[in-house]
Amino acid sequence: MRLLVVEDNLPLLDSIVQLLSDEFEVDQASNGEEGLFLAQQNIHDAIILDVMLPEIDGFEVLQTIRKEGSKTPVLFLTARDSLEDRVKGLDSGGDDYLVKPFQAAELKARIRALLRRSGSLTTNQTIQYRGIELFGKERDIIVDEEPIKLTSKQYELLEYLVQNKGAILTKEQIYDRVWGFDSDTTIAIVEVFMHHIRKKLETSGYHADIKTIRGVGYMLNEE
Repeated sequence: MRLLVVEDNLPLLDSIVQLLSDEFEVDQASNGEEGLFLAQQNIHDAIILDVMLPEIDGFEVLQTIRKEGSKTPVLFLTARDSLEDRVKGLDSGGDDYLVKPFQAAELKARIRALLRRSGSLTTNQTIQYRGIELFGKERDIIVDEEPIKLTSKQYELLEYLVQNKGAILTKEQIYDRVWGFDSDTTIAIVEVFMHHIRKKLETSGYHADIKTIRGVGYMLNEE
């Protein structure tokens, strides 16, 4: 699971990232322009978004990505607690609204609730595609009732494909999602890992469900 936190208060941003990093991969931005750029990559499972941001405010960031078709769940995290602000945040496409100061446990609980509602996180942290079951907590995989072994990155790549079945994922999206913006590797690693995953799924025949979109990226067939 990968989150994006956009917050201009740097000490608070650091605290939130540390809080969430034990459970999620976390990207961060400290102004609205950078936050919008990262949100537009469409690689995150949820976004925690401040309202009062330099460059572009949180409402505009959200309105922009919603117009572009993003369905990523967004939790507004802000000191603006008036009814008018709450209504504006939700009407602009926000999924939840948490007022500062907040309790760490409540923030994490609200994020998990957003992920469950969006389908990114089920109550038992499993997702399924045909005869493939992925158990998020243990990172175990069952294919047609037989376990298979994948490395951590292979698991994350297959999980990302299953979560976005039927959608074309560019190599850039996959790279940023699985390896991150700060990775020392190159984008060529995506092809290498896709080859490994296909080999792992070859016996069951599911390798054929992963389609190469020439010059763009990959797509996992709809069930």
